Amino acid sequence: MKRLMGLALLLVSALIFASCSTSDGISGATESRYQKLEIREYKGMKLDPSIGPRDNSIKGVQNVDIRTYRLKVSGLVKNPASLTYDEVIALPPYEKLITLYCVEGWDATILWKGVLLKDIIDKASADSSAVTVIFHSVDGYTTSLPLQYVMDRNIIIAYSSNGITLPAQMGYPFIVVAEDKQGYKWARWVNEIELSDDPNYKGYWESRGFSNDADIK
Repeated sequence: MKRLMGLALLLVSALIFASCSTSDGISGATESRYQKLEIREYKGMKLDPSIGPRDNSIKGVQNVDIRTYRLKVSGLVKNPASLTYDEVIALPPYEKLITLYCVEGWDATILWKGVLLKDIIDKASADSSAVTVIFHSVDGYTTSLPLQYVMDRNIIIAYSSNGITLPAQMGYPFIVVAEDKQGYKWARWVNEIELSDDPNYKGYWESRGFSNDADIK
């Protein structure tokens, strides 16, 4: 009887372990976040799921109708622009393996593919007085980055993650890949890029006390 009870306990433990992890040590919760066709390794580097562990957006996941979507380039520009999704992704593509660090304590290393913000801004021809790039999202979220940082670091606005179309949970159609910045600088569902002469512009979280620099320490 004791032997049977022992075997039963071992079986239960094995089932619990199997439900919480896979053979390579990935937790069941993480495993479930990988999307169909999403690649999991790039040049020997393990890739995390494109979708984060929870939604922390200000108004929930946004579902954008790409047929009517336009990406506006406004503010201190000589030629304001309004680009369709296809016009944006027709620009030269760039891939970057970048880790997103969330202030909640988790991080995710993802292979991003997108276009240079520089190429989009150049289409509108930024005024010489512009020093800040303000990103507006369809849910009303805003954040900003210094124009010099955007240009010098070849910052991209991504439409793909780990080889798949950017999931809605991560900002389809576009997310700002603000490398070496905290996650709240990674604007999702971006529908407007505004050039400004205000070096101290504060977005949604910055106006609520978060650092405007948001540098990864």
